[in-house]
Amino acid sequence: MIVPMKKVSLIITGDKKQETLRKLRKLGILHIEITEGTGKKLDELKSRISSLENAVFSAGEMKSKKTEKKDASVSDALSIAEEINSLASEKKNILAERLALNAELERLGSWGEIDPHSIAALAEKGIEISLYEMPEKEYEKLGDCVKTLSIRKTKSSVRFLLIKSGAEGEEDVIGSLKSFRLEMPQIPTAEMKEKVDNLNARIEEIDKKIASLAAFTDSMKKAVKACEKEIEFEVYATGMASENLSAEGKVNVSVSYFTGYVEEENLEHLKKTAKDNSWGLLVEEPTEEDNVPTKLKNNKFVSLIYPLTDFLGTVPGYFEYDISGWFLGFILIFFGIIFGDSGYGLLICAVTGILIAKSVASKKKVPPAFLLVGLFGLSTILWGTLTCTWFGLSPEQLPEWLQKLSVPVISNVYTDKIWYPFWTNGEYGLTTAQNLQIFCFTLALIQLTVAHIKVAVRNRKSIKILGDIGSIMQLIGIYYVVLSFVVNAEVFSFGLVIGGIPVGTVALALVIAGFVMSFVFSNYEGNIVKSILASLKNIVSVLLGVVNVFSDIVSYIRLWAVGLAGAAISATVNELAGPLLGNFLFMIIAIILLVFGHGLNMILNVLSVIVHGIRLNTLEFSSHLDMSWSGHKFRPFEEQIEN
Repeated sequence: MIVPMKKVSLIITGDKKQETLRKLRKLGILHIEITEGTGKKLDELKSRISSLENAVFSAGEMKSKKTEKKDASVSDALSIAEEINSLASEKKNILAERLALNAELERLGSWGEIDPHSIAALAEKGIEISLYEMPEKEYEKLGDCVKTLSIRKTKSSVRFLLIKSGAEGEEDVIGSLKSFRLEMPQIPTAEMKEKVDNLNARIEEIDKKIASLAAFTDSMKKAVKACEKEIEFEVYATGMASENLSAEGKVNVSVSYFTGYVEEENLEHLKKTAKDNSWGLLVEEPTEEDNVPTKLKNNKFVSLIYPLTDFLGTVPGYFEYDISGWFLGFILIFFGIIFGDSGYGLLICAVTGILIAKSVASKKKVPPAFLLVGLFGLSTILWGTLTCTWFGLSPEQLPEWLQKLSVPVISNVYTDKIWYPFWTNGEYGLTTAQNLQIFCFTLALIQLTVAHIKVAVRNRKSIKILGDIGSIMQLIGIYYVVLSFVVNAEVFSFGLVIGGIPVGTVALALVIAGFVMSFVFSNYEGNIVKSILASLKNIVSVLLGVVNVFSDIVSYIRLWAVGLAGAAISATVNELAGPLLGNFLFMIIAIILLVFGHGLNMILNVLSVIVHGIRLNTLEFSSHLDMSWSGHKFRPFEEQIEN
């Protein structure tokens, strides 16, 4: 359920901000609605967090499994972070310098050792030397006006020294050779190599130092959390609204105030604290205009869904519905159908069992996520047993007792059999695939009907409930239409009569009557005429609503389709690996193929659950509840909790 909240406004004197916040933090029951603060201290705290996070990242790159954890205070952790960041910055500069030197050495590498100082010394003595590399044909055209000394010839070029002699026409020739001239380095290549060696040594020293400081990673992470709590405190302290109260033009006192939310059961505790500290306290009922936080409270079993909803970041609005129990129930069914293979379910349960056993052995609390995944595994085993699906094997390859555990109408054992409903007199029948489709559409009818029943319960004190009843009638009627259009038009014909009841006619009547009731009462707010006018204004949306109901029900066929695709992949992997298993030499290849193929299929199934299974809960189901998942979590202002 969604825990009932009260909106409270707290008024304090301006000089009591810090003291009041400290007491409220110790109290730990008030969600404060202040999101922005100002001030130099806030900037400093944010800078500290940035420094700590950068240091944690740098240390993480150097941290090894053998690194022993060490503890440090928050102040020491900040100093360590600064040291790590300084070393990381130095390393970054060194890497850039080394890269430039290596690039220069690579450019000059084919020339051997070059010393620009020696060449400069010769120039001072009147001997000017330049280095060039150009195609051989161009070199031969230089003529006698320039003096050159060939150093090395290749098939494509000539490297040579040009010695300035002052001959006539020499300057013009040298000017034309600019593009072939080797640019001299700033320092000798031998000195560059020595520098690179020194830089490499310094990098090694820095890495060792950072690796030694990586032992304080956990302490730096704790310091981040401490800074975050300080930021929270500072935001609340500087973000409070303030007013100066005056009498006869003279300022008497400054007051500050803010709004928050408290759980209804903790309201008396807050009232007592406010009275003891002389705080002004105004208590109100939240309205839909308020940004009320949401806190969910369910039993241990239903709470197992929380790791999944936290991962998705889905939080119902305070005035919406808590569908945690329904979400858990249906996602277990969807997961089982999409994975669909008992063999995969066994693997999931085995891995989860090992993780749970490790937690129990180390006397740690078993994470709810492990238990949730274990339930997913059990759901998969159950569905795979009902359909006789085990590691993609054909029914003939499975023991007879496993075949007998399956339910005939949806089992792979009987895919060639036609099932004849009693009202067809053996004339028209249904295949196993069609039975599975009917099962998926029935799931849709159940889940979407649950949604409208929940809405109807909320509207039970208003005749608006008639609109919700109309929506349920439309669902039932359109469900039959889907069976006729999608599954089998002969078996589910509109002329079908069972026990004297014209089923097809009743289905169409339900759609029409339900539409009329929904049209008249769905917008009811105390006046039927206004309700009808509101529907007329949105007549296109109202008409499309009927189509949307049809598409929402049909949407559930994705469960069967995705499960069928996964089964086909499993069977294909087995077919590819099967022939190789008979040969000892190819046995390893077959095992690798089986592990890779089935592993990839399981990964694809996980993605399918996220894309399809969760969608049916958060979109189709939720849209019929008029839920937008617009909520945010209730986060009381409290002392830092050590992990």
